[in-house]
Amino acid sequence: MACSAWSVCVGDLGPFQKWLVLMLSLANFLTAFPMFGQVFMVLDVPHHCKTSWIYAISPNLTEEQLLNLTIPRNTQGSYEECLMYTPVNWDIDSVVEYGLNVTKKCQEGWVYSSEQTPTLVTQFDLVCDRKELNDISQSIYMLGLLLGAVVFGSLSDRIGRRPIILLSMLVMGTFGVGAAFVPNFYVYVILRCLVGAAVSGIFIGVLALVIITQCCFSIGQMVLAGLAYGVRNWRLLQIAGSAPVFCLFFYIWVLPESARWLMTKEKVKEAKNLLQKAASVNRRTIPPELGYFSSLWKLESSRLTTLRDKYTLLCFAFRFVNSLVYYGLSLNVGSFGLDIYLTQLVFGAVEIPARFACIFLLQWFGRKKCQGCFLLLGGATCLIITCIPKDLPVVVTTLAVIGKFAIAASFSISYVYSAELFPTIIRQTGVGLCSMSSRVGGIISPLIGLLDKYHPAIPMVIFGSTPVTAGILCFLLPETCGKELQDHTEEAKESQWESGVWKMGGLSTREIPVPSCLTS
Repeated sequence: MACSAWSVCVGDLGPFQKWLVLMLSLANFLTAFPMFGQVFMVLDVPHHCKTSWIYAISPNLTEEQLLNLTIPRNTQGSYEECLMYTPVNWDIDSVVEYGLNVTKKCQEGWVYSSEQTPTLVTQFDLVCDRKELNDISQSIYMLGLLLGAVVFGSLSDRIGRRPIILLSMLVMGTFGVGAAFVPNFYVYVILRCLVGAAVSGIFIGVLALVIITQCCFSIGQMVLAGLAYGVRNWRLLQIAGSAPVFCLFFYIWVLPESARWLMTKEKVKEAKNLLQKAASVNRRTIPPELGYFSSLWKLESSRLTTLRDKYTLLCFAFRFVNSLVYYGLSLNVGSFGLDIYLTQLVFGAVEIPARFACIFLLQWFGRKKCQGCFLLLGGATCLIITCIPKDLPVVVTTLAVIGKFAIAASFSISYVYSAELFPTIIRQTGVGLCSMSSRVGGIISPLIGLLDKYHPAIPMVIFGSTPVTAGILCFLLPETCGKELQDHTEEAKESQWESGVWKMGGLSTREIPVPSCLTS
């Protein structure tokens, strides 16, 4: 949490800030479904090639006879899912007597059990050669997150945080529900990309409340497991996961604009009215020094510079890796051998202690050690998974849960650590570029799953080796815990770093502590 000089006006964490935290946390809670909901819509289902050609020569065959005559068996003795015997012009007696032995890929589509609840897989035939479309669509969704960060990030600076949050909720709800009625998979992917952009818009609005909102996001993952378990029809699940966002449109009347943004746009009157309202709710009064604070903002916003910190690339690296592995584990929740709904519930639950623990661990052990050690732990567990036989799903899932715990903790730490490594006058630019690096990791993550066709262990080896490498490199970074935040790109003086107090315009942050929920 950042500190603001204006906290002296409205108090540290009064009813106004708590209400704002609750509103933004509810919005973040609802982003869990568009992020991971598709995982439950593309579960593997039994299928085989459609071979209706044989009915032309013998229309009275039973289902079992049709399969025996037209579908080959694999080495385990079950029917092949992606191969069929090549159609012939023989009569049925010749087919039964001599059999068929030339195979080819499915030509007429696939057949699924009549008892199978409609899923994305059965609706749009995401099997065999088309199975990789699922991973590609997840990658396109992540691309939407990146595009949304660029577009909505720029717009939030131009028109304000409040309209961007409201617009993002509208887009997320409208296109999320609309995705349940698409005629083909490609339209679905386009709408998902737009939903991803909207999710980024919400993330931008709640970025200042990292730990709290991320815990609500984790709770959303747990609720998703129950929702997906109870609603198996993919269209109904899509509606059930998207429509609740419309319940939050009372935000139009109650969600305030960012006071910090109002001051950067020199809308002093609106900012003062907002602060007066907040102070009134918190039973505080506005001091006459408000004009002094506004002059500080004007001075700070006028100072421009470029990124030239030698640690920038390392920041990009660990943010990239965090996203790569976090989504790599989360999107493959069904591949660890246990029930996918139970695993999703545990995956969501384990993030809550992981994120809350960071609040204390960062103070006890510092940023560098926590970031590096959690990356090493997450990477090590992924590498160990590659050595565990698939017939030990409990062991595999336990290791995956430990890895998810470590990566989730590292993810939360990365927001704090990367922000503190950049000087004040380029902090927003630096954090924004780090977020873009993180989004690139998210885009690549689903595509890595496609490498399992070459060897099943390749994806997990990548998810294990990259955080180990990044964790080692983290120890090359400076420690920022208890240090003065650097204001300029020049190296801070030794005396400044030893003081442990960040001063802006003569005001120490130790003297004026407050969460940044009001001034993000």
